[in-house]
Amino acid sequence: MKLSKTLLASTALVAAGATAYAAGHGMADSMTLVSWGGAYQSSQQNAYVEPYLAMNEGVTSTWDESSAEAVAKLRAMNEAGNVTWDVVDVVAADAIRLCDEGLALEIDPDEDLAAAPDGTSAEDDFGDLLVSDCFIPQIVYSTTFGYRTDMVPEGAAAPSQICDVFDLETYPGKRALEKRPINNMEWALLCDGVAKADVYDVLATDEGQDQALAKLDTIKDSVIWWNAGADTPQLLADGEVFIGSTYNGRLFAAIEEQKQPIGMMWDAQVFDLDGWIIPAGLPEDRLARAKDFVKFATDTQRLADQAKYISYGPARASSAPLVSTHAELGIEMAPHMPTDPENSKNTFLYNYEFWADYRDDIDAKFQAWLAQ
Repeated sequence: MKLSKTLLASTALVAAGATAYAAGHGMADSMTLVSWGGAYQSSQQNAYVEPYLAMNEGVTSTWDESSAEAVAKLRAMNEAGNVTWDVVDVVAADAIRLCDEGLALEIDPDEDLAAAPDGTSAEDDFGDLLVSDCFIPQIVYSTTFGYRTDMVPEGAAAPSQICDVFDLETYPGKRALEKRPINNMEWALLCDGVAKADVYDVLATDEGQDQALAKLDTIKDSVIWWNAGADTPQLLADGEVFIGSTYNGRLFAAIEEQKQPIGMMWDAQVFDLDGWIIPAGLPEDRLARAKDFVKFATDTQRLADQAKYISYGPARASSAPLVSTHAELGIEMAPHMPTDPENSKNTFLYNYEFWADYRDDIDAKFQAWLAQ
């Protein structure tokens, strides 16, 4: 009964808001949206962009798949005085960096974002996930590991613990790891005996960074380094790696949609947030369009709708009860979410502020280590 009431309230909210969304007075008639490509961007296109464009006749949108370089590119655009992006999808740590540098617009959640269907304010509905004054959360996702089920050595159990990644004796073969320090450094310290609660205190020191790199050294010769979220699923599908890290939604697509012989390993999955920022300094007409789109794209129903296409948990509390089945496969999506109780028995919580403060320095050290 509660769910039915929520759905009815949500429908009423959408109907009431349609005129406001469609008005378009003083707004630009085009948008450049920035995201990550692949299944995630497709879920945004299906859940947010197509409904928005249908309600706003004459408005067009273009995707730029540059979110991985968003910080560097926005710095360069700002330096040149020519910001060409309107709404940018970034991870939370990058949003904090952009906000601190004045490159992202500060948001008033209760003015700029839609309330929940029951009237709960956006600030209360998003709660602790509003980790920056400039960040508008969309999803909770995790970086975790997939492995080839048909490549598990005879007599060995399927890998189930994070430190199995570092066990070349039991699980020989190539690994895929992202070509950046984030997550890799944390996993390395966990598997070198550092307690979960102490990881970031250790990683803040030169000695701790060296310790993490030394642990990664033990598997470095067996690692294929990836840059794009689609890389690991492809490497797994081709049998080029036995086990590799990527975003849980990418693995969901490979397992459930493409029926690849891949298993999920949820241990020490790293929870993270992804969401929108609006670049600072946009002309008034583009800013008005960006704000209008973001208000629509992050309402309760839209965030729940995204979960029909990819296994990421919506960032609003009011969206969770509306998560149902996959739009095409018809399977229940809740058990595939990183937040599902069975999947989240041992999670690692990403420290946004740490990486906002230390990212540039540790990046430089990590890249120097890679080149050795």
